[in-house]
Amino acid sequence: MRLFQVDAFTAKLFTGNPAAVSLLDGERDPLWMQDVAAEMNLAETAFVVPRDDGAFDLRWFTPSLEVELCGHATLASAHVLWEEKEVEPDDDIAFHTRSGVLRCHRRPDRIEMDFPVRRVTEIDPPRAVVAAVGGHPLSVWQSYGGYLLEYETPNDVVALEPDFAALRAMPDGYISVTAPGADMGFDFVSRFFAPVAGVDEDPVTGSAHCVLADFWSKKSGRTDFRAYQCSKRGGVVFARLDGERVHLGGQAVTVLRGELIP
Repeated sequence: MRLFQVDAFTAKLFTGNPAAVSLLDGERDPLWMQDVAAEMNLAETAFVVPRDDGAFDLRWFTPSLEVELCGHATLASAHVLWEEKEVEPDDDIAFHTRSGVLRCHRRPDRIEMDFPVRRVTEIDPPRAVVAAVGGHPLSVWQSYGGYLLEYETPNDVVALEPDFAALRAMPDGYISVTAPGADMGFDFVSRFFAPVAGVDEDPVTGSAHCVLADFWSKKSGRTDFRAYQCSKRGGVVFARLDGERVHLGGQAVTVLRGELIP
């Protein structure tokens, strides 16, 4: 079984978000997939299985659990399928996932993915969440499985040092933090924390931009964004809101190829 490691949302090795991609010839036991993901010890390991109709089944696992949606490992999986010539260069890819069918399109400068939007609603700031994340957010919003905190400047976002133990104990422990990004040459910047899923800080998070695109559209009236996730590794995400879908774009580069021992 072929195994790859890919840096996603970047064109430069050792930046962006690393994902493992396993190309399988058939379904495998989820417990085995979880063990492989724990062994890889990356934010996400993707398992790709071909279907009879030309599409693919796709599942994502952190080192501790299976997730409903993952952007960077989807980007990595599409990148591998095209790079390994499992799919013709001009053909789109359809992934059947727990979040429905996700389609990927190859553009000259990046891969674009069609994801569901995750709407946000402004709420009164939960004291425990704000205390655990830190800083002085301008507003707090709630979305699928967690919260979005808005800050004034990119430096406010970069300077945050969350209490991960406190976040890990929260049932809605997925946290996005964001600020306008003009000072860094982007429409907005963000970071993403997911200790509840075994990942304290995710380097570059496609699924978080399904939330961020809705938030920044509400704030700006725009639908098209170039964003930067300012983790230590960093990565660029293009996000375009289109009704109930978000088109996420980015580059990817293969770090290694190997063979997974059954």
